[in-house]
Amino acid sequence: MAIPEERRREHVAWLTEVTQIPTAAGRESRVVAFIERWVGQRADLSLRRDRAGNVLVGRREAGGGSSRPILVTAHLDHPAFVVERVVGPATLGLSFRGGVMDDYFPGTRVVVHAKSGPLGGVVTEKLDEPTSPFTNWLVDLDGSADAVAVGDVGTWDLPAGEVSDGRLHTNACDDLAAVAAALAMMDELGRQNREGEAIQDVRLLFTLAEEVGFIGAIAACREGTIPEGARLIALENSRSFPDSPIGGGPIVRVGDRMSVFSPALTAAVARRAQDVAGGDASVLAIQKESDLPGWRWQRKLMAGGACEASVFCTYGHEATCLCLPLGNYHNMGDLAAVQAGTNTEPATIRRECISISDFAGLVDLLVACGRDLPATGPMREKFEKLWQERSFVLGG
Repeated sequence: MAIPEERRREHVAWLTEVTQIPTAAGRESRVVAFIERWVGQRADLSLRRDRAGNVLVGRREAGGGSSRPILVTAHLDHPAFVVERVVGPATLGLSFRGGVMDDYFPGTRVVVHAKSGPLGGVVTEKLDEPTSPFTNWLVDLDGSADAVAVGDVGTWDLPAGEVSDGRLHTNACDDLAAVAAALAMMDELGRQNREGEAIQDVRLLFTLAEEVGFIGAIAACREGTIPEGARLIALENSRSFPDSPIGGGPIVRVGDRMSVFSPALTAAVARRAQDVAGGDASVLAIQKESDLPGWRWQRKLMAGGACEASVFCTYGHEATCLCLPLGNYHNMGDLAAVQAGTNTEPATIRRECISISDFAGLVDLLVACGRDLPATGPMREKFEKLWQERSFVLGG
């Protein structure tokens, strides 16, 4: 069932708005408020929080739900600063909660989001804080620090988000673009359900503090937030490489730098991608590029980072991942050159970017999984068919 263009535009509006909300590990309240408002406008949805503060969204009429719900997950934080102390009249000590190379900090402008409004400043030097698990930095503000409070969030000072050349350029795709995709999926499934279409028991789990070690996801596993038998589809935005290009379609992620995800669930999600596309993710040796379907998708390991699916699998859950290929990962411009030491310009903070068509494809695939996610992938069926057709070559 094709999604009408006017609803696609609505999805992009949510995407553009949510990816500009200031957020940091342990300081995700602004994004939570956005989700609460969004859910509050839909009478068929309910929201609750677990003891760790993770956000769960479900459908009211589902009651107790199925014994094997589909749990779509995304995290609510992005690498950012948190005010730890006021050092002087216009100087702050901030921790940085997330993974960004030190090269990108000195001299870079930031915005501290105080209750009274945003305050600009510049990063001056790294602090030696041996007891802190994070890097810590001095920031000189443009004005007085009187309105700043410990715990306020600081973000990079970046231009407003915008869509241009088929891409969204914005502050925090990782992982807020996934939040928008999950909400869009839930909205589309709700519409189809009201029109009498059959959908599965699909729920959302939005986790906290992923960027500092998957803390919210670990809490969800330890606290019993995740129902026994649930199938988890973690959503991510993963650093794009030449073999996982932006614009190449959403990625069925088979693993990360830490682990390989649940094979049967990964295969089941890939099967739905094949169904939506009408073909495979990549060209076979006996095919031409022109044989690939118009609806593009990718199947990749994406070992440049790690995601919450590794946590869920480690704690005994069945989990896999879908991700969007991401440019300027963690806002680091020209990252490959900076890592190699071949950059000719200073390391510069940039807006992250994703393809709008990749985002739309992710929503399509999530809706398809919400309508019908098979218990297993097609492999056993495929191998049995091959046996029936070709076992005669063994002779005897």
